[in-house]
Amino acid sequence: MVKKKEDAPAPAPEKAKTRPRGSAKARRRSARLAAVQALYQVDLTGTDPEVVMGEFITYRFEEDIDGDKLISADIPTFIGIVRGVTERRGQIDEMIAGSLSGAWTVDRLEVPLRAVLRAGIYELLAEPEVATGIIIDEYVEITHAFFANREPGMVNAVLDRIGKAVRGPAA
Repeated sequence: MVKKKEDAPAPAPEKAKTRPRGSAKARRRSARLAAVQALYQVDLTGTDPEVVMGEFITYRFEEDIDGDKLISADIPTFIGIVRGVTERRGQIDEMIAGSLSGAWTVDRLEVPLRAVLRAGIYELLAEPEVATGIIIDEYVEITHAFFANREPGMVNAVLDRIGKAVRGPAA
């Protein structure tokens, strides 16, 4: 059973820690990757995004893997992307559909690819202080974590096309 938004617990507060690990840029990159993973989970399972965010914040951030400390994620960036994509999903999916060629539809895209595109487009729409090129580069790099073939090029082309449409050709 999927919880309704009003029944879902709010994300847990940021864990007490002495100092975040990684530079501000690295923490934002970690937040973007986590947001894509959370959006993937929401899309695949139908779980309420607020529940998924709470799980990420409580159980997945600040992990150690085989003794290696992971870079801290910027939690406000993570929450902003997941909530923003959730709130604007219809608009974002229309933009994706308008950028796909041939018989491709949003539903035909692999779930991780959809999550990457949704997060990248949300940032293009909602984060005007972040340069278009930076957003595109970040999400192309994230795509490389999931795919090795043509998908990074597709993400680059779609985000570039949408970036020019929403921010202008010089952006």
